[in-house]
Amino acid sequence: MKKNKVITADQAIALIRDNDVVTTTGFVQSCIPEALHAAIEKRFVETQQPKNLTLIMTAGAGDSKGLGTGRLHHDGLLGRVIAANFGRMPKVAEAARDNRIQGYNLPQGVISQLYRAAAAGQPGLFSKVGLHTYVDPRQGGGRVNEVTQQDIVDVVDVAGEEWLFYKATKIDVALIRGTSADPHGNISMEKEALTLDVLAQAMAARNNGGIVIAQVERIVDDGFLLPKDVRVPGILVDCVVLAEPEQHRMNYGVMHNPALAGQIRVPVGNMAKMPLDARKVIARRASFELPPNGVVNLGVGAPEGISAVANEERVTPYITLTTEAGAVGGVLASGSSFGAATNADCVIDQNQMFDFYDGGGLDMTCLGMAEADQHGNVNTSKFGGKLNGCGGFINISQNARTVVFAGTFTVGGLDVAIEDGRVVIKQEGRSRKFIKQVEQNTFSGPYAQTRGQPVLYVTERCVFELTPEGLELTEIAPGVDIHRDILAHMDFKPIIRRPKMMDPRIFLDEPMDLLSDLLNLKLCERISYDASRNMLFLNLEGWHCRTKEDIADLRKALVDACVAAGRRVNSVVNHDGFKISDSLYDDYAEMIEYLLEHHYATTTRYATNAFLRMKMQEALKRRGVSPHVFERKEEAHAFLEATAKAANRAKDEQKEEETAAA
Repeated sequence: MKKNKVITADQAIALIRDNDVVTTTGFVQSCIPEALHAAIEKRFVETQQPKNLTLIMTAGAGDSKGLGTGRLHHDGLLGRVIAANFGRMPKVAEAARDNRIQGYNLPQGVISQLYRAAAAGQPGLFSKVGLHTYVDPRQGGGRVNEVTQQDIVDVVDVAGEEWLFYKATKIDVALIRGTSADPHGNISMEKEALTLDVLAQAMAARNNGGIVIAQVERIVDDGFLLPKDVRVPGILVDCVVLAEPEQHRMNYGVMHNPALAGQIRVPVGNMAKMPLDARKVIARRASFELPPNGVVNLGVGAPEGISAVANEERVTPYITLTTEAGAVGGVLASGSSFGAATNADCVIDQNQMFDFYDGGGLDMTCLGMAEADQHGNVNTSKFGGKLNGCGGFINISQNARTVVFAGTFTVGGLDVAIEDGRVVIKQEGRSRKFIKQVEQNTFSGPYAQTRGQPVLYVTERCVFELTPEGLELTEIAPGVDIHRDILAHMDFKPIIRRPKMMDPRIFLDEPMDLLSDLLNLKLCERISYDASRNMLFLNLEGWHCRTKEDIADLRKALVDACVAAGRRVNSVVNHDGFKISDSLYDDYAEMIEYLLEHHYATTTRYATNAFLRMKMQEALKRRGVSPHVFERKEEAHAFLEATAKAANRAKDEQKEEETAAA
């Protein structure tokens, strides 16, 4: 007969020994086994045991004020911490900063995937995630202080390519959480917002001969749970602890929300609008980068606002928002519920989501930034004397097809108002974000450049773009003075060519009609035709070519305009502020080749962006098309008129020859 595994929290925690390696579940403020953390703290305060534990955790799990893993701060309780986030347990972070414990800050996805490696008895994980960041052994190997000496990350060569090898740490105790448990330890998660890594963590401990302690909110009878509802089978679970309701909240701000648990679907069309402030301006500008029919990840802070803007602009049905915690689709939650989603399509395990991210599944991400430097490097992990940690930032930022970093231009007392469609800076922030060199390299701008990854830096007053030469100022908000409000508050001078005005719709408290932009519904308005000169003008300023479908839409609009003209036309194309995904240059050049063959007499284009000109010229050359891409509009027009005149002269000469011959 199977034994009844239900015991008290104190009885379960008494099984943890000195020097054990303990892993716990939880994401930010959700799905945290609070009763188990409280029992560990109580036992240690009363008995000074267990001592010198190693804590392994994926995301931050606490309220930053002492709950969750923040309870484990007592001197002597922890000897080593391996975590993606330290910000949710500030006293533990302080102990690491003061060299009182050893510490490693590794990417969240790597830790999540290492549970599987440990469960399978594998020595570790090969990954490119972390190359050229502070996790790279050549930049510190993720060690957070001087007392931490052992290397747990190596650089290795595999088939001529650099990889990082992360060593797996064997786990002795797994603290997990579910909703229901039967007496034999089968665990379901029907009222949880996320499933996270509980199955992989349980397997890792069980297969190492360790113990698995599960916290639940109710005990059900044997046979009640349907097989497919069981997320952790009883064969993996040693102890089940029934928690008091207050210690089994969905998250610290919500007792239970069935919409976040996927138990019901609720209307979202009437969600409250964000006020038009700096945060919304940033979210609105970043929303112009959303890829229709694409998969998107949003980080914490300013990027969270994109979800609300997308809902407000009725864009949500055309994109799929995801979180690294495992939520797919719906409207992403914020605040204490961050990581979950209302009306999600599904919730997958966290390690599976990072498999998808690391493999290139993300079309776009928008993440916060604490510091950025002239080379495009970004720091979110350690700044201002605080050890915050990288979370999932490195996995996400290195592998998304497009990266948008979002945040205010300065921080600390910044007061910005949006008045009459203009940005008014009433009080500048005390601390600068754009500095000569970031304190810690969480994202490598040069590495992104070698891989052709498009990167933007969006603030309430301006936008920067990563170029081969470094950060370029490309857009300025109305009301902002470039010298007074931008350059005066940076530690370096960015590249400045011809920055344009940010879209004025962003700064008006009314719908932007963003959907028309994203779905190319107004491409025809970018095309004009001058019959007297037989010139067709195409203005692609600010247009973003993200997919092959975008190229198909543009081709159709141009063919329609040429057919309406009734003859071959001379075309001039404005590519200032035009953006195109790196993988699409050849498809774009093929469209130009087609138009030259069937509809254009001549064509020329101009772009102030030197990198864009170079890439486009290379793509056109490969197709045998004359690569006329000029820097200035005047040069393009002059070339076209000269070409047209030469063509007319040739026609006149041919007519004269034909007349003479007759």
